[in-house]
Amino acid sequence: MHFETGFTIFIFVYSENYDIGNKLGGIKIEAQQPFEYAETPYIETQEEKIEKFAKMAAPTLVAVGLGGAGCNVITWIKEKGITGGKLVAVNTDATHLRTIKADRRILIGEKLTRGLGSGGYPEVGEKALYETANEVIHELQRANIIFMIAGLGGGTGTGSIVGLAETLHRKTAGSPMAPLLVGVVTLPFEVETARMNAAKKGLNRLKDSCDTVVVIDNNRLVKVAGNLPFREALGVANTTVGKFVKGVTETITTASLINMDYADLKAIMTGSGLASIGIGEGTGETRVEQAVEKALNGRLLDIEDVTKAKGLLIHVSGGEDLTLTEVNRAAEIMKRSLPPKTKIIWGARVDKELQGAVSVMAVITGVESAFLRRTEKHIGPLRFNR
Repeated sequence: MHFETGFTIFIFVYSENYDIGNKLGGIKIEAQQPFEYAETPYIETQEEKIEKFAKMAAPTLVAVGLGGAGCNVITWIKEKGITGGKLVAVNTDATHLRTIKADRRILIGEKLTRGLGSGGYPEVGEKALYETANEVIHELQRANIIFMIAGLGGGTGTGSIVGLAETLHRKTAGSPMAPLLVGVVTLPFEVETARMNAAKKGLNRLKDSCDTVVVIDNNRLVKVAGNLPFREALGVANTTVGKFVKGVTETITTASLINMDYADLKAIMTGSGLASIGIGEGTGETRVEQAVEKALNGRLLDIEDVTKAKGLLIHVSGGEDLTLTEVNRAAEIMKRSLPPKTKIIWGARVDKELQGAVSVMAVITGVESAFLRRTEKHIGPLRFNR
């Protein structure tokens, strides 16, 4: 029996290494090698490199106000506005803290003080800081410069700033990436004997943990702003601290007429002990000379010997009419009163609010204070005439 089929079956065998030589319909079919994709590596442009490293190198600054006085300064800076810095307020007094303006507010010692304050006891303020230390330090991580602001002599301010400074110093000791720790404190009036003793103990501990402690003595404030009403005179201290923190922060982190270099700031302040600050303002043809004279003569700390100073930080602010010649003259005048080897850094910014005027801030580092050497005056028994 014979069968015929109406179709033909073709079988093709594929091999990667064997060329198929059969022809189908006049088309020669050959095996192809698998396609391999070779990725061209991306080459980063110089502009992208500059932008990347600029962001990495940009210093991060945090200002921490501790206690009532410190938190008030934070509010002053917040209201004035600051670029390039983070503001943190820390207190044991919940009622006062709720009125403060800051980027972050932290109530410390919640279990210890129940938000009622430290009662003027520095040891309570220090324990309160330790209770909430992790939360406070979390806000300071990655900061290159940390300003710690407080009024010494009270409970929360004195205790918490010492506790925070010692904790940060212990955690970062020996690290090449350790932040610059700058304490900024005010001292009480001499008539406040108990507060004065607490302030002295706190300052002695603080200068052992900070790179630099900028000190403002309210007793010197009487000489500088003695004619002002009491409330306004006390406000001068807050304004001085606020201008210092705001001025240094913005001159380092933002474009200025003359920028301060972070490395130079660290060199002038690292391990410098105590520092004195003075701010002066002038108008007219001799505005620079006036401002410098007021800044030097209006220093808010009693210095024993200015010739022993290690460094000088000068910050000049002026309106749109401020010239580089005036900035240079301010530095030259200040330089005359200090030892030749004193390291000097300076910066200048244009401030539209100072049109026609010049403001000069001088911070002298590495000085010795008469306050810490001053012997206590004991008052004998009081006698009343009958």
